Amino acid sequence: MGIKGKNDRMVVLACEECKERNYTTTKNKKNIKERMELSKYCPRCQKHTNHKET
Repeated sequence: MGIKGKNDRMVVLACEECKERNYTTTKNKKNIKERMELSKYCPRCQKHTNHKET
């Protein structure tokens, strides 16, 4: 497993439908300049939805 670099930043992902902040992850700001968007399970909506970086 790699070592976390100085360019890695903690980001929070929020559900697009209910706006609840469910997930945290890291991203390398040097390589990824745009906002992150992933399909994740939302326990509040009880279905898979898109989660955007807040």
